[in-house]
Amino acid sequence: MTRQSRTSPAASEQSLHQAYDTALLDLDGVVYAGGEAIAHAVESLAAARADGMHLAYVTNNALRTPDAVAEHLGELGIPTEAGEVITSAQAVARLIAEQVEPGSKVLVIGGEGLRVALRERGLVPVDSAEEEDLAAVVQGYGGPDLPWGRFAEASYAINRGVPWFASNTDLTIPGARGIAPGNGAAVEVVRIATGAEPQVAGKPLPPMHRETVLRTGAERPLVVGDRLDTDIEGAFNGEVDSLLVLTGVTDAEQLLRAEPRHRPTYVDRDLRGLLTGQPEVEPCAEGFRCGGWTAVATNRGVLELRAEEGNEGSAADPLDGLRALCAAAWTVAGDGVCTLDAAKALARLGL
Repeated sequence: MTRQSRTSPAASEQSLHQAYDTALLDLDGVVYAGGEAIAHAVESLAAARADGMHLAYVTNNALRTPDAVAEHLGELGIPTEAGEVITSAQAVARLIAEQVEPGSKVLVIGGEGLRVALRERGLVPVDSAEEEDLAAVVQGYGGPDLPWGRFAEASYAINRGVPWFASNTDLTIPGARGIAPGNGAAVEVVRIATGAEPQVAGKPLPPMHRETVLRTGAERPLVVGDRLDTDIEGAFNGEVDSLLVLTGVTDAEQLLRAEPRHRPTYVDRDLRGLLTGQPEVEPCAEGFRCGGWTAVATNRGVLELRAEEGNEGSAADPLDGLRALCAAAWTVAGDGVCTLDAAKALARLGL
């Protein structure tokens, strides 16, 4: 069986923080949302670190510097060194530096995180498309107040043939008030104006995985994220295991419909999942069993969920039901996307 044909969440007898040496943690939607810590994150990460797991924070958000991110994590109660933070700004700066001369000028459309990362690579951030000998344009998330004129500045340079780079292309970003447009939405604005395509560094693409491995030295990493199309796909592309937590963008229905490259190794509610093993999902005569639940793909095009006798209600863990449903859905889908109706099954779980 190839990685492309994962048909069930995996089991782990060991707690995940013991089975893997390094957790590569996404930030937005996993550790915090809108600047506030997500429930159970602080204590779970402290326990994992105390038991010997190395923690690294890997974010596609290029706005803030590693120092600023580390300071914020410390304020939330998660002591962090700047060297434990890896950003898409760092990944794209390395990508640019490999293609231009040292000391080259780079037009920055974004925030301070990009500027610091470029200087780290010996490049010179500038603000105007009119700069002489402009070598590249780089675009990263600049926050909700980034002036519209910055997109025009990028377009002027790109339309002259200056190479275009983007830290990442996440269309959305989670915040305290909900989901907001991310850097990918801003990249689309410039793409429409230029017809060009940027070189992209961030998750799920290889430059970000390479940056993370170079900076952490992880030998048995576990990617922990909330997004299928960045965190989980990035783990898939890097051929490492992943844990999806349901505290951010991805919901249970999207997980059931995940194509092969978006199927995580493990799934759990939140970061408490780092401190536990993962239950086995077993095939049975009817379908797939996990904990007190059995998931069945019927010939009526419906995913059904059945609780074993005595396991109705609070006695059966809804996450076990979801894991069983994943096995049923992914097996039916194979290398495609499951189209079976799972609404009633998910409603039963309250997920």
